[in-house]
Amino acid sequence: MSDKQQPLQDLHHIKQMMERSSRFISLSGLSGVSAGLCALCGAWFASKEINCWLEGDCELNNLLGKLKLINNLVWIAVITFIAAFISAFIFTYIRSKKNNTPIWGNTTLRLFWNTLIPLLAGGAFLWRMMQLGQYEFVAPGCLLFYGLALVNASKYTLGEIRFLGYGQLMLGVMNLWYLGYGLYFWTIGFSFLHIIYGVIMWWKYEKAST
Repeated sequence: MSDKQQPLQDLHHIKQMMERSSRFISLSGLSGVSAGLCALCGAWFASKEINCWLEGDCELNNLLGKLKLINNLVWIAVITFIAAFISAFIFTYIRSKKNNTPIWGNTTLRLFWNTLIPLLAGGAFLWRMMQLGQYEFVAPGCLLFYGLALVNASKYTLGEIRFLGYGQLMLGVMNLWYLGYGLYFWTIGFSFLHIIYGVIMWWKYEKAST
């Protein structure tokens, strides 16, 4: 290594150490892909439930039937979220081990809380909207609060996640004017945007190491 290259190499190492201490950089692009695939499966099951209702094949004409439909959709959303979270955690854990970076620490804690607070506020808001029977606002609300959570958390992880948050926010706002198409916007935001984001992140940060 030449004398001219040594200072640049030292600066590169200093930058890496600063990033590791201030940002959670172990997020894997495959985590985004896996979360997107889980969301795609969840959207498929949700569409089957909704189509059964729209086509009149299910006995949902009374109040009890509609409550059953809502209950099924909520369970699909919960199971989808759990599956996406577990798969994302597994790929992130694998990458953190590969890069020899701790998966838990002060930075991870800051990332966790900055993501959780908007999600908890959004969950309370959406729960109240469902109590009031305003189910058409659930899909755009999910996108909006999730987008806010991503933008808020981007300060403590890879900066590119901010653009994923912007995409969710744009879809959520658009969905407010097309309330009857919530499942389509939900699928685009939670499935396709995650898959695109994950592929880009894998290509940019992980492809060379594989």
